[in-house]
Amino acid sequence: MWSGVFFDLDGTLADTVELILKCFRFTTKKHFGQSLPDADVVATLGIPLPVQMKGFARSAEEAELMRKTYIAYQDIVHDEMVQSFPGASSVLRALRSNGTKIAVVTSKRAGIAKRTLECCGLWESVDLVVCADQVQRPKPHPESVNLALSELGLEPDRVVFVGDSPFDLQAGKGAGTRTAAALWGPFNLEELLAEEPDFVLDAIEDVLEINAEEVANGTALPSPGP
Repeated sequence: MWSGVFFDLDGTLADTVELILKCFRFTTKKHFGQSLPDADVVATLGIPLPVQMKGFARSAEEAELMRKTYIAYQDIVHDEMVQSFPGASSVLRALRSNGTKIAVVTSKRAGIAKRTLECCGLWESVDLVVCADQVQRPKPHPESVNLALSELGLEPDRVVFVGDSPFDLQAGKGAGTRTAAALWGPFNLEELLAEEPDFVLDAIEDVLEINAEEVANGTALPSPGP
């Protein structure tokens, strides 16, 4: 049994990809006169919003204006568009009933992360939330995962980090945790397999089937995926 299971938020516990894309479409159309292709935005999912904006903007000043536009529009449409992935709530309850500690490690800011979890009905089901504005180096750097380990008093080899983006898997691997690629997010199997996760999960319920002892013994194999 795992001592802890860490989850990414967007695209892993919370079905927020369409919300994010809608906010980016609005923001880039306002500032560039046309929306960026969704694929360009999806490729950056999993890193903090200011870093995303710097990658798209033509100057630091424009990046900050774009960030403010995004946040203002997100505040309007967030609650009506956010929902948890089916099964997320029951999986968290099952893990906690076994004494497993649950952390959410996200590139969101603390305020909006709490709001998302509350909208999804998951806020009361987690032990800890670590956000981008609580660390100096957010994902894909392992600092946020290390902070969660420290706060919960867990050893990394007894923890699995479940995430839908390569940045999640890089952060978990950098911190020494086991990693599980979530195939229900926007990234494809090939992109996630490139990060050599310990597990590949087709559905969130599969979290309950992966076994810490199998990894320790070197016998775990990822599922083949779709």
